[in-house]
Amino acid sequence: MRFRRRFFKPLRSMPHGRVIQLSPPELLLLGFVFLSLLGTLILMLPISAHSPLSWNEALFTATSAVTVTGLTVISTSELTLFGQVMLLCMFQLGGLGFMTFTAMTLMIMGMRIPLNHQNLIRENFNHTSFRDLTQLVRTVVTFTLLVQGFGMALLASAWVPEHGLWWGLWLSLFHAISGFNGAGFTLWTDSLVTQVADPMVNAAVIMLIVAGGLGFVVVAEVRDSFRGHKLSLHSRIMLHATFWLILISTIAILLLEWGNEATLGGLDGLGVRLQAALFQAVTPRSAGLNTLDTAALREPTTLLTILLMFIGAGPGSAASGIKITTFVVLILVARSFVRGSSQPTAFGRAIPDSTVFKAIAVALGVLLLIFTCLFILTISEPGKDFLDLTFEAVSASGAVGLSRGITDELSLPGQLTVIVAMLLGRAGPISLGYFLAMRRPHGIKYAEGQVHIG
Repeated sequence: MRFRRRFFKPLRSMPHGRVIQLSPPELLLLGFVFLSLLGTLILMLPISAHSPLSWNEALFTATSAVTVTGLTVISTSELTLFGQVMLLCMFQLGGLGFMTFTAMTLMIMGMRIPLNHQNLIRENFNHTSFRDLTQLVRTVVTFTLLVQGFGMALLASAWVPEHGLWWGLWLSLFHAISGFNGAGFTLWTDSLVTQVADPMVNAAVIMLIVAGGLGFVVVAEVRDSFRGHKLSLHSRIMLHATFWLILISTIAILLLEWGNEATLGGLDGLGVRLQAALFQAVTPRSAGLNTLDTAALREPTTLLTILLMFIGAGPGSAASGIKITTFVVLILVARSFVRGSSQPTAFGRAIPDSTVFKAIAVALGVLLLIFTCLFILTISEPGKDFLDLTFEAVSASGAVGLSRGITDELSLPGQLTVIVAMLLGRAGPISLGYFLAMRRPHGIKYAEGQVHIG
């Protein structure tokens, strides 16, 4: 009853201005749901598709775009130019983050952002200070537009001579925004498989994916480092972990797929194989674009891709998953336990207990979401390969968008399950981070009890 009252009357007048009554997690989830439903209505318009889309096709595509996932039950070629433009707007909104646009809208309207809403924006971007929050939002938008513009210019240099001026520019704009936001949408039916040998396209898209996955706070600190400022522990972990994850994954994919004629083995030249392996190592960070046939990957490579999708990219980016920093903290906790240390450390700094608890909670939350999604899919999709279903569940929960070719074969219950997984996978970790950041210590302390582990 109380939620219904706040839902229908979300604004409350206060002496110092109007304040939003909805809690940040409610606002975030309702925002994604609202954008998904709005996108569904738009895609069902006669001018959005060459032939009318069913409600579930429109809902699945809109939700995938808003959550910057990239899974789809239709081809983007089925959409008209208007429909493709609307799709681009959806994953641009979803990629920059609904809370970013909410904050900007409130600032433009002159409305006060409540402290708890600021906390969610701060948590979303891993920002520790409220003082520079407005400047951070401006940095996010500026950096996004600059990188997307640069990526578009690189892609245009390859596609305009091949496809003509206007179509080449549209291809470049669409894929630049899709790559940076990790949306996974492409205007071709086979993603970027036909571009596997083009060094300019590969370099541009890889740059966009990595830049979009670092997190805006890391980018801001790297910029400030040229002015003499030191990088924070968060940024140092992100940069080192990103480098080593990409390097190790690239080497592993080269070794595992070198003799596979359906993937690397079918490519001519060492350079082409190297860039294809690098692209395949980068794209599970939440991009969803691929230059190799994902369904043709060998099982060990598929399992490695599942792990990379589960990890995701950086906090404060368009990516989902548990995030790289969460994965690193869990590794550091295990290392400190093996060494007999009382607290995990990195780069001469101790990791606070609150961060450890948050990492464990986020990882378990995402694992529970993946298991629930997979469990339902095994019931609704009898006869489907278990590895394919696992891949689909992790891709949806991590808002990645890679698929082994079964998305358009899912039944209606299976599609609805994936839709819910995409929404919760996008909004869930941010909301969980909010609850952990806003928790209050209890006034009562209980006596400790022993629990045997292992």
